[in-house]
Amino acid sequence: MNEKAIMALADENIMNTYKRFPIVLVKGLGQKVWDVEGKEYLDFVSGIAVCSLGHSHPQVVAAVKQQAEKLTHVSNLYYTEPQARLAKKLVDNSFADKVFFCNSGAEANEAAIKLARKYAHEYLGENKFELITMKDSFHGRTMATITATGQEKFQFGFTPLLEGFTYVPFNDLGALESAITEKTCGIMLEPIQGEGGVNIPEAQYLAAVREMCDRHNILLIADEVQTGMGRTGRLFAYEHSGIAPDIMTLAKALGNGFPVGAMLATNKIARAFSPGNHASTFGGNPLAMAAANATLDTIMQEGLLNVCRERGEYFLASLRKLQVRHKIIKEVRGMGLMIACALTIEGADIVNECLKKGLLINCTGGKTLRFVPPLIISQQDVNLAVAILDEVMEGK
Repeated sequence: MNEKAIMALADENIMNTYKRFPIVLVKGLGQKVWDVEGKEYLDFVSGIAVCSLGHSHPQVVAAVKQQAEKLTHVSNLYYTEPQARLAKKLVDNSFADKVFFCNSGAEANEAAIKLARKYAHEYLGENKFELITMKDSFHGRTMATITATGQEKFQFGFTPLLEGFTYVPFNDLGALESAITEKTCGIMLEPIQGEGGVNIPEAQYLAAVREMCDRHNILLIADEVQTGMGRTGRLFAYEHSGIAPDIMTLAKALGNGFPVGAMLATNKIARAFSPGNHASTFGGNPLAMAAANATLDTIMQEGLLNVCRERGEYFLASLRKLQVRHKIIKEVRGMGLMIACALTIEGADIVNECLKKGLLINCTGGKTLRFVPPLIISQQDVNLAVAILDEVMEGK
């Protein structure tokens, strides 16, 4: 089928929940993808921070293929080795003692919300059930996670929302302290806000939030769905602050494109869950675990955390040089390879013009260009992306 026929078929039969770009992608390899017409694109979206090893990474492909030939699914009524091995790796490389596997970031955050409430009910008192989250946050599309999300545009039309959520400005410790009441059981935040525009807090913010949680005997939940798995130059973004959360959520890059999520917690918190409290039919299935094991092994064994930091610093420096040339760039910010350009104008036209020139980027919040390329990108890739941006921004 040609491009127009595929798009027409999709529009006729798929619900209208996405605003899609007018291309049909059929192949990916490394940092590049190709459309059905054979045009090549440099991918700085990575499936929205998912394909951190690039597309069709050979180790991930081999792991999934080998697992598919042995066992694809048996449910969590039984033990499987790939699940046990991945859980051990995540525990060994994080603050956590226990892992719950699911299929997406929204599911991981849903599990975190349930665990926080269950723990509070069991150990802190039945009246402690409220969570404080941040304005401009994004935690998912389920009813609980859109309620946790501090952006009205994601909640519009879905009221009444779930009871028990309060929102405060990100990076505002005074507002956060004032919002804590006798009903508060925890604080849920992204170490760096992704969908909100790659908003980075002050250096001591997370440490201060951790101290606040300890002082009030409430939980700290870190949503690392986008920041986790090396995106910021550390395996998990909380590591930059020298603290540890009580609960952490992962997804996106965990399976390098294979749908998988995880919710991690300390033994103290995880003990609140017992059989029957929470479950997922497909959570931790052998195919997803094979993909995630291969992804984590590759990140750690190939030194990609160092590569991420180095490429990120180079990319930031290159964009700041671009900022001098183009007054529409108001601010350049980022950490590792989670980078944004805040603009003085709407960014949609720039995204579309970059697409025509073979560069995939996206815009969040209307005026913020977001760059989340694979961790494997080269300096040459960065140079090409910046050159295309330079050309597109000329005269704007």
